[in-house]
This record gives sequence, structure tokens and C-alpha cells, in this order.
Amino acid sequence: MNFIPTRASALEKLNYFIENGLKDYSKARNFDYGPDKRDNTSCLSPYISHGAINEIEVIKKSLNKFSFSKNEKFIQEVLWRTYWKGWLELRPNVWTDFLVELNSIKNKYKDNENYLDAIEGNTNIECFNYWVKELKDTNYLHNHTRMWFASIWIFTLDLPWQLGAEFFLEHLLDGDPASNTLGWRWVAGIQTQGKHYLASEWNIKKFTNNRFNQIKLNENATPKISEKTYTIIKQDFINPSIDEQKTLVIFDNNLSFESSNFTDTQFKKIILIKQNNENREIKLSENVVKFKELLNEDQKKRLKQKNIECQILDINDLKNIDEDFYILYPSIGESLDFLIKLNLKNYQFLYRSLDSFSWQFCNKGFFNFKNHIPKIVSKFT
Repeated sequence: MNFIPTRASALEKLNYFIENGLKDYSKARNFDYGPDKRDNTSCLSPYISHGAINEIEVIKKSLNKFSFSKNEKFIQEVLWRTYWKGWLELRPNVWTDFLVELNSIKNKYKDNENYLDAIEGNTNIECFNYWVKELKDTNYLHNHTRMWFASIWIFTLDLPWQLGAEFFLEHLLDGDPASNTLGWRWVAGIQTQGKHYLASEWNIKKFTNNRFNQIKLNENATPKISEKTYTIIKQDFINPSIDEQKTLVIFDNNLSFESSNFTDTQFKKIILIKQNNENREIKLSENVVKFKELLNEDQKKRLKQKNIECQILDINDLKNIDEDFYILYPSIGESLDFLIKLNLKNYQFLYRSLDSFSWQFCNKGFFNFKNHIPKIVSKFT
């Protein structure tokens, strides 16, 4: 398992999967054969979450190989991230509440033996311990494994889901505020109230090809309960008229300007944002920080090759820009939180076309969103 932090590597991995893994994706995707045998999934999420390649590129490439009907499951999985981001944009207080709850819980559990054993992989559950090590070593887990992991964390180890969500964000290369937070809420049973995900011994054994023993789990747990409800906050994700004499600021989740819908705009210059751990509520592992830094450097290199003026700045340096500028919207999460804290008045957001179009369909559950996927795909391919 190797994620080289360049767009070229992302495209190489995409092409390999299209030629070797896409055909059998629907029937093979749920199997986790271990970090050295990942041909049954694309492993593109670390690149997509940083924008080194984007969802439309991936979908277009898949449709060049197979029809929509043959590709439908893969396309749905690609757009899950779009859905989760849109869902959270319409309910931003879910993210705010998560951080508040996390800060409260962390003090309570900082010396908790159960918690400390979990994050060190010292439980009596063999597969869980293996996954903790895999996560720390590779900064990646199979999606099915993430569900098992979260379920064991919440229902067998009886730990708060918020601490598990933090642990994932700390170590995953593809850690995404929306997908991660809402995924953990879904497993716990509070995203869709009363519907939780329970990992089971037979399911883990089947889909890991019987790689593990000692899988004694709480398979009868009831869903967690939350009294909080969230109403939709309607927003318009509309771009202003663009002045090419202004600078564009890009955060580390949109690092392929050349494939964006703004690539034909001649901005004054492009600023790439580096956000250090001291600015983060959730501190990232050294590997994740390095991955982001190198993807930033790779984007800068590619822009320079196209003779586009570019520099990398610390997020704090945005307050030193004394002219109006644009920011490619970073979505709900720590980058937006810190940006809001800076209290700047001289910028406007630009939105990706995929987001501004798709997020209108995120007001309900994914199955409703799924009905709009053909429309989304048709518009952008």
C-alpha cells in the first residue's frame, strides 16, 4: 500500500484500476484481503479528498471503459463523498457540535484504560488490533473495515463515537470532515435515528477471507441515542462574476486547479494554503501532514510549469493580503473554521460546479440523492 503524493501517481492508480479492477468492482468491493492486495477497490480516496484528481475525472474515465449501468455501483461510491459534503453543508451545526462534544469527552477519557488500549491496538479482539496497526502504518483502511472498526469501537469497546472519529481523522490520508463525521454517526445510529451498523463475526470472517480468529463482539447492541435534531439551513452556492485581476486561494482539498472549472480563468496568481497542526482542533499524524505538504508542492510545481504565478502560504498569512481575493470554497471543516476565525472581509468564495449543482439534492437521505445521480453524471460528462 503506497500513496505517492502527486497527481501523476493518482492518475496512474486511476488508470490501473479502470483496466484491472473496475470490471468486477460490484461483486468484489466489500472484500478486504489486506493492505498488500487492494486490486478490488480503487484506493483513490486519498487523492480525491485532496482534489489531486476530482470525481468527474474518475467518473468520465470509468464511462470510457464501461456503460453507466455497468458502472453504476462504482459511480455511486465516488459520489457518496459529494453527498456527505452536501448534507453537512446544509446542516453545519452537526460539525460544530461534534467538535464541542469531542473536547468535552477527551478530558473525561484521557486516562481511560479501554480507550488507551483501543488506540494502541491492545484489545482482546485480534482483527481490531490489526486494523489499528494498519491504520497507523499505512494511513488507510478498506471502507468495509472502517465500518467494522467503528462498530467495534462503539458497541463492543463501548467508547464514544466522537473519539473514534477523531482517531480516524488523525491517521487517515483521506480524512474528510463530512464523510468521516457522518459515517461514524451512521454506524452509531444517530445519523439515521434508530438505524445502526453492527459488525458480526461471520461477516468479518467472510469478507476478510478468514484472516482473523478471536472475534467476540457485542452483536446485540442497541443504537445510540441523540436528542439533537438538525434543520436544513438553506444556502446559495453561487459564484460571483469573476475578476481575473484578483488572486485565487486554494486549500488542500482542491489541489488540481488544471482540472477544475476555473482552469480557463487567468487569475492574478494562485496561493496554496498550508495549515499547521497548531491551527487544528484535531492534530494530524506526521504522515498525514507530510502527505498534504507534498501534494501542495506538487500542485505548485504543475502550476509553475504552466507559467501560473503561485506560492504556498500559512493560513495565518491570509490576513496580510491587503486586496480583494477569491477562495475556492474549502467546505465545512477545520479549514473553514480557521478562516472564519480570521474574520477577513476582503474575499469571496468560488464554488466547484459539481458541488453547487449536486448539493441541492442532499436535503434527504442518500437513496433520494441516488435518484439524481444520472442527472448529475449527464450534466458533467
